[in-house]
Amino acid sequence: MSTLSENNAVTAIPAAESTAALAHFRASLQFETDCSDVASALASGSPGFVLLDVRSPALFARGHIPGAVNLMHGKIIESKLADYSHDTLFVTYCAGPHCNGATRGAIRLAQLGRPVKVMIGGVTGWLDEGFELAVSDLE
Repeated sequence: MSTLSENNAVTAIPAAESTAALAHFRASLQFETDCSDVASALASGSPGFVLLDVRSPALFARGHIPGAVNLMHGKIIESKLADYSHDTLFVTYCAGPHCNGATRGAIRLAQLGRPVKVMIGGVTGWLDEGFELAVSDLE
């Protein structure tokens, strides 16, 4: 039987009870998804969500996830969502783990009563997974 050391940051605080851990990790999936799951859903042709790139139009044009809609997080208002039913699930993403734009976009959507998840990893995660970006011309 091995003994755990409380002399490091990993073991100093005990892990949660299994039931609490299960509840926590299940709940986290209500708030976020990952690049691989988004790619798989998009490839199905019927993903069940709108993928929202919340970066600037210039960054979107330079490279975005195919099928994404561009709407900067600061411009998410009800009138911009009028074409979507109120129960449409939105999945937000931004540049990557160093960017909080996806979270800011998710907050705005939640404030409007819209279902939302964040795609963790953003563009950085997408590329790390080996997926391609689409480019578009600026209008």
